[in-house]
Amino acid sequence: MITRPLDLASRLRPEPRNFDFLFYVNAGLIALFFSLCGSRFVLAPGLGVDFQMPQMNGAAAGAAATDRFISVLPSGQIFADGLLNMSQLKDWLKVEAKKLRQPSLLVRASSEVPISQLTEIVSAARDAGFTRVIWGADEPLREESRIISR
Repeated sequence: MITRPLDLASRLRPEPRNFDFLFYVNAGLIALFFSLCGSRFVLAPGLGVDFQMPQMNGAAAGAAATDRFISVLPSGQIFADGLLNMSQLKDWLKVEAKKLRQPSLLVRASSEVPISQLTEIVSAARDAGFTRVIWGADEPLREESRIISR
């Protein structure tokens, strides 16, 4: 009975003797690629496409630059440098406030987040040492831009 009719193993080229160098070059290039192209802004976890900030007239006029920001979902999830619960957020706020001279915080909360949760977050930020805490809002779309976007 013939088990290997084509005898392909005899027709293969032998393995290269020194492929260790090429392996380390490839591993180094992959690590370099992920360190340069990996970003918390590109691969931000958890914020779905249905994340809608509240809309308010004059939001763009009142815009200000902040040092740190957090995102809050209606489910109670808080994203800073990863997913945090409220006690972890308090610790994170204390650490971040100590790094800066005049720390400021932007709270990007979905429009369905309860006010009680937002006030708890703002209170924790003030207790941690943040001098300025801003709730994020979007400017409502004008009629011309609604027609164009459809």
